[in-house]
Amino acid sequence: MGASIWTVFIENYPVFLNGLLGTLKYAFIAVFFGSILGALIAMLHLSKNRILSDIASIYVEVLRGTPLLVQMYIAYFFIPIAIPALSFMSKEQCVILSLILNSSAYVSEIIRGGIQSVDSGQTEAARSLGMSSKNCMMKIVLPQAVKNILPSLGNEYIAMIKETSLAGTFALYELMFTRTILANQFYTYQPLFIVAAIYLLCTLVLSKLVKTMERRLAVSD
Repeated sequence: MGASIWTVFIENYPVFLNGLLGTLKYAFIAVFFGSILGALIAMLHLSKNRILSDIASIYVEVLRGTPLLVQMYIAYFFIPIAIPALSFMSKEQCVILSLILNSSAYVSEIIRGGIQSVDSGQTEAARSLGMSSKNCMMKIVLPQAVKNILPSLGNEYIAMIKETSLAGTFALYELMFTRTILANQFYTYQPLFIVAAIYLLCTLVLSKLVKTMERRLAVSD
């Protein structure tokens, strides 16, 4: 009879802990840099220039309309060959790049929605007082938009934590990859249940934090 799930966890907790840290690290990198790129894509999408707006729209539709795993495979095998200037990138960096690009597509829509949620009357009033478009965006629209999108960005981070499980396919040391590490031992199903429990715990805790943030932001309105 195999060892109990609890025994497997106690004997191998450093493996699971390192996997969890890898998962949180990859998710943070993806959402952080994805937010920077997503903000740029959102600005292009909202641009009055039809060409720039269409390019941003196609970018978002392609990345949101194709599976992340397919994007990872393309980044892993195709980018170093198709773009020689990026041949210096390691396989890990290629997979992380795919996570960043995927996250940027979703974040760009979150940011675009946040900006459009601000009452246009405020913008019109500011412009009528002589404020430039840039100052209006920086001092009136963005502060309110950021407040509106923070909970959604928190949810994107939670979603990305689960999405990083695909990175284990490419031997990146994250939570799902710990099952592969322990597969060489006599355990069978135990690591999978442990990994599932850790994912569940993380998402529950982070979801609770996001809901708390939403309540506090709502109170401050």
